[in-house]
Amino acid sequence: MTGAAEVLAPRAVREPESERGFYAVSTLVFAASATATIVWCGTMSAMGGMTMPGGWTMSMAWMRMPEQTWAGAAATFLGMWDLMMVAMMMPALIPMLSRYRQAAGAARIDRLGLGSRTALVAAGYFFVWTVFGIAAFPAGVALAASAMRFPALARAVPIMAGVVVFAAGLFQITSWKAHHLVCCREAPGRGRTLPADAGTAWRHGLRLGLHCARCCAGLIAILLALGVMDLRAMAIVAAAITVERLAPRGENVARAVGAVVVGAGLFLIARAAGLA
Repeated sequence: MTGAAEVLAPRAVREPESERGFYAVSTLVFAASATATIVWCGTMSAMGGMTMPGGWTMSMAWMRMPEQTWAGAAATFLGMWDLMMVAMMMPALIPMLSRYRQAAGAARIDRLGLGSRTALVAAGYFFVWTVFGIAAFPAGVALAASAMRFPALARAVPIMAGVVVFAAGLFQITSWKAHHLVCCREAPGRGRTLPADAGTAWRHGLRLGLHCARCCAGLIAILLALGVMDLRAMAIVAAAITVERLAPRGENVARAVGAVVVGAGLFLIARAAGLA
């Protein structure tokens, strides 16, 4: 019995130490990405934007800098996008990573192995958001180019933004949203175990990312519609994502957020139409 206690004791000590290290690294990653995002947004804001018909300003995120190629502009946007996604999603992702660590069985692999598998899960998760950003950039550039070419379209953009916000609010109360929110909140599931190999970790991160992207599609659409470099919009969207993911009754929170967003969308439409 004494020998068994001696064998088990180091393991019991290592597990809390491993978890403390995980939370410390996660906090540092969040702080670094949030700081870089704030600095980047401040730099972009200082550069200003293009005033458009309809009383709105075109973000520099959808434009090339002088002597910059489109490939360079896309790489710059993608770097900004990835930093922003890490800052926005990390608070909601940390509990999911913690559950993965429990399911992978912290006692069966050493701390370094568990850390590398956790990093692979996070990499798979953010890879999905990188693909989302790759798709968003050409769409945003195309809309920006069309708005600069056609004044009538530019004048309609504020109403279009209000419609996007309104639709995002409706999306918040759909069964599709509820299903993927449950998947995000419970994965990998209570009592479930996962193999602690690299392939499983990567695929698990991809699945988490896909569920999260589907769950957050409406809220991210709001961010894109209101200004991808707007720190206030970013903070509000990030707070909504985090609260609905972590609150005890996340589905109810999502519906409440949806109701508020629907009202905000109607207000934006009315204001753009000159009715408010």
